[in-house]
Amino acid sequence: MSETAPADATTPTFVLVPGFWLGAWAWDRVTPLMRRAGHRVEAVTLPGLESPDAPRGGIGLADHVAAIVSLVTALEPGVILVGHSGAGVVIYGATDAVPERIRRAVYVDSGPLPDGVAVRPGLDPGIVEIPLPSWEELEAGGSSLEGLDGGMKDEFRRRAVPHPAGAAREPARLTNPARRQVPVTLITSSYRAGDVARLAASGHPFFAELNHLHVDYIDLPTGHWPMWSRPTDLVAALARAGNG
Repeated sequence: MSETAPADATTPTFVLVPGFWLGAWAWDRVTPLMRRAGHRVEAVTLPGLESPDAPRGGIGLADHVAAIVSLVTALEPGVILVGHSGAGVVIYGATDAVPERIRRAVYVDSGPLPDGVAVRPGLDPGIVEIPLPSWEELEAGGSSLEGLDGGMKDEFRRRAVPHPAGAAREPARLTNPARRQVPVTLITSSYRAGDVARLAASGHPFFAELNHLHVDYIDLPTGHWPMWSRPTDLVAALARAGNG
């Protein structure tokens, strides 16, 4: 007898987009749990992150956004679009492009960037890719490793793929005011919800766009990669967001 609950035709699809250095494999602890609970799930590998040998020159943010838009438009309307970390700017770009097809956007330790803002605006134009930094550099940059054991770190290091620099350097280009009508959930892991709300109110460029959106917050205290450190709790948080 199958342990997977059947998904009916009205069940929305969760599209899971991972952050820097990651592919669809980053969600491997999450997707089986979601499917077992009856959710439809599509985990994504963005262009240039397929393998260490994949070409990354010339890949920009627009290419990552286009890949998500292509997938979303191939699915039934009412997608729940989930972006982790640096994928926040990607899913917001997709929300700008096809807001009518997205039921909710969920940011996992992430947020939507405003028009004209880039994740790494000062990145040298000659840099083609961004390798996974050392653990010390990640933590110094605000990416908490809390909850990751040695095995998880080893897998991360072994499977990580350099991120296309163009996708980090290119600013968001947003033109459709209807994007702001799509409901948003922030699942805050290394930040607390109250801290994010204060940063948004102060106009911080990574969170200022939240002032224009309909936002719910779910605190999930752990490090920056809750799909590994607290997968069961992340699934529950995603399900709660999807029912919002």
